[in-house]
Amino acid sequence: MDPVRTEVMTNRFSAIVEEASQIAYRTAHTTFVKMTQDYQVGLATPEGDFFAYPYMSGVTSFIGLSLKGGIDAVGLENFSPGDVVICNDPFGSDGMCTHTMDVHLLRPIFRDGRVIAFSWAFIHSSDIGGAVPGSISPTSSDVFQEGIRLRAAHIYRGDVLNQELLDVLWDNCRIPEQNWGDLQAMIAALKTMERHLHELCDKHGLGEVEAGIRDTMDYAESKARRVIEAIPDGEYRFSDYLEGVWEPSGTIFINARLVVEGDEILLDFTGSDPQIPAALNFITGEGPHPFLALAIINYILTMAPDIPTNGGVVRSMRTIAPRGTIVNCDFPAAMGNRWVTVMRVYDAVLGCLNQALDGGPVTAGAGQGGIMLCAYKEPSTGLSRAAVVQPMIGGSGARSNGDGVDGVDGPFGFLRSTPIEYVEVETPLIVNQFRLMEDTIAAGYHRGGAAVVIDVENTDVEVTFTVRGVDRYVLRPWGTKGGQPGSCGGAWLNPGSPAETDIGKIKVLTLGHRDVLRMITPAGGGYGDALDREIERIWSDVSSGLLSRDRAAADYGVVFDDDGIDAEATAARRSELRATRKAPSAFEFGPEREEHDRIWPPAIRAELSQAAMGIPASLRYPMLTDVRAQMNEAGETVTEASLKAALADWVARHGGTRAGSIAAPAQQAAE
Repeated sequence: MDPVRTEVMTNRFSAIVEEASQIAYRTAHTTFVKMTQDYQVGLATPEGDFFAYPYMSGVTSFIGLSLKGGIDAVGLENFSPGDVVICNDPFGSDGMCTHTMDVHLLRPIFRDGRVIAFSWAFIHSSDIGGAVPGSISPTSSDVFQEGIRLRAAHIYRGDVLNQELLDVLWDNCRIPEQNWGDLQAMIAALKTMERHLHELCDKHGLGEVEAGIRDTMDYAESKARRVIEAIPDGEYRFSDYLEGVWEPSGTIFINARLVVEGDEILLDFTGSDPQIPAALNFITGEGPHPFLALAIINYILTMAPDIPTNGGVVRSMRTIAPRGTIVNCDFPAAMGNRWVTVMRVYDAVLGCLNQALDGGPVTAGAGQGGIMLCAYKEPSTGLSRAAVVQPMIGGSGARSNGDGVDGVDGPFGFLRSTPIEYVEVETPLIVNQFRLMEDTIAAGYHRGGAAVVIDVENTDVEVTFTVRGVDRYVLRPWGTKGGQPGSCGGAWLNPGSPAETDIGKIKVLTLGHRDVLRMITPAGGGYGDALDREIERIWSDVSSGLLSRDRAAADYGVVFDDDGIDAEATAARRSELRATRKAPSAFEFGPEREEHDRIWPPAIRAELSQAAMGIPASLRYPMLTDVRAQMNEAGETVTEASLKAALADWVARHGGTRAGSIAAPAQQAAE
């Protein structure tokens, strides 16, 4: 590896994709791209691995994504200069597309008669048709309800538009003009990357550029391996839960095993629940998909901030995600709301890292990306229009070296809030408040980040709301090293009025004239002993309005006087509290998760999931939900023996189904 060439090429590649990213951002049409920044561009090798990926704008969670599935769906030999391939099919691209709302474009870059690279771009489309405005409902049971699905196909051949294919896309969405504007912005970015890569070849020669591509990816790999090598070898396990789509007790299990050996990592999700008839599934294929490894990727980028952002970051990682599970689903699973599951995977891997690293890096954050989308009728035409209102994120978890971030969770740092003025111009809504919520910061030596609250009022006859990506309404974000767990989220209709209603998670909601919707996000957990927090930092939170005096006294043992906090009285009060309390735990889950784990020890819950994976696919979810509900109703701690008995009983009652005999595989899985 030539260090000078590597540095030059790395920076040139980075400049190319950062410029193209800004072009897509500044010329896009939909709010979700031009304001919220749910889009990205990149340069990939002919094999589909990114050698340049932006980090200054747009989505950062696709570092390490493989484009191989999309390229193979067409065949490398079937690309010609000037082609653009469009695809939003997760199944046909084997995880390149992670749900149908993400529309991907691929453009081959030819030099000397062969493909030397691909320019790539994607946008999250605000609507591609389907059952609901915005195309995403948490309750969608299969992909057919989630809008038009396009296998990899040429939308341009030799820079000539395939109008018939565009017409199919145009005729099957609610905002065709805006979608076409976004596609044109993406194509401008693709062509910009192609032009600049040719300029680089003209200046340095193709051989030097291709060597630079290899070098920058090898350099990223070596930097990542050095970070991993510093993690103590061992095997670490952690599990977390998604909350049920239809009822809160219907939890969905995510099981993670992290194995560190030298400079390599294995992430194993065996024991996670089978895919479900709701929009929480996603596909990861066979390789180390970034949705499985995001917590590790973010840790590497934190520890080595100068690392090139490319596919070399994930070369030292392997993943095991059994096909048919919620983290590697099969056709025709719905995936529109899959980011909630990605966040629980993130938290599960983060729980493993907190065990592996002395002190632990960070506690669980809000763990959601609640995207509020409003659909309304244009007064002049009566046509439906859909617009993103706000991404509702919530505070991050506290860090080992500092407080959590208010209103922003780490994995969502790329998402931007939509300006209130823009919301009120583009939609019939008035935003009555959008701010940080007081008394939502979890106590700890380092406190968690604060939650966000929003009130929106409808001025039209009616509007329809869908809110995807919300979670942590029942099970709190966990704290570590004695820090308190975070707070849960919620939603209310017409708060403060006689008609106030707690509506919980919103699936599809109609607001009448002057109805008000309030949403509060979850907030991240705390880190370390709250009784050790310096009184100056506590007083700062009280003075800013984030922490009330009553809550400060209860959480931190402080005593107030006329001038603020009485240091001497506080020290005495804290000594009393330390003498009577239990020792801080490594993880603080909150009473809801503790009660859940009392009934379902994680190892036993993993056995239930694996038993479900041992029977025909159509029966997995019914068996799992029936057995889970039966044991929850009994309220006793589930043991291996009681689980086997419940599985045997279910098989006896359902063994004669059209799927054939399930007794043998179910019994084998249970054993």
